[in-house]
Order: sequence, then C-alpha cells, then structure tokens
Amino acid sequence: MNRYKLLLLGAVVSAIAAPAYAHHSFAAEYDASKPISFSGKLAKLSWVNPHGWIYVDVADNTGKSSRWAVEFGSPNALLRRGLRETDFPLGITLTVSGYRAKDGSQTINGTSVKLPDGRTLFTGSVGTGAPGDPQ
Repeated sequence: MNRYKLLLLGAVVSAIAAPAYAHHSFAAEYDASKPISFSGKLAKLSWVNPHGWIYVDVADNTGKSSRWAVEFGSPNALLRRGLRETDFPLGITLTVSGYRAKDGSQTINGTSVKLPDGRTLFTGSVGTGAPGDPQ
C-alpha cells in the first residue's frame, strides 16, 4: 500500500512540475543585445495560452512587405494590464518594440505595443529575465 501511495505522489508531482519545466526563459530564445522596433499592419492575432502572439506585416524601404511574429505574455497577464483581444482588430497600424530571436527569424519577444489610440502598453512576460522585466 505504501508503494502505491509513493507512485501516486510521484505521478502528481511530475504532472505539476511539467508545465513549469516547459516554460522558457527570455535568454533561451531571444537576444537582449538586439532590440528592435517597427510599425506595420496587424495581419493575425493568436490570443491563446501560454503566450499571445500577433503577426505584423511590415514594409521595408522598397515597399516589400514581410510578416513578423511577436510573442506577448499570457492572455491572462495581458488582461490584467488592460489589454483586450478587441484592442487588436485586424488591419490596424501599430508600433511594436522588443528583442529579436536568436535564430535570426522574423520573430521577436514583444515588450510594448503602441496602439492607434495612442496607448503604449507592456506586452512582455514577467519573470523571464528580459531586459526591463518588472519582475
């Protein structure tokens, strides 16, 4: 009987620890020495756990457009900061600031977004070790 309880306890602890282990730190994917900021049109929104994402079409100097993926904090944390999914209607022009992915892809860890109404809001995850992380 004690062996069964021990196995059950081990299974419960493993199930609880798995999500915490899976969450990554900022430094695992993003480069703090490569800040970036750009403006573009919102093309897609993914307001899901564990992180929200927006996809922004950004035009370069020649007018050619490229899509950037921007990782936000969790939807629940964003809601507590005053961001709502309805703040992001497709097609709006917004300005995003953050840090580039280490792999060189067009992916950033977003730290703030400026909406067309003038609001600038913190969009990052807290406790990941990102520069300016309010911890």
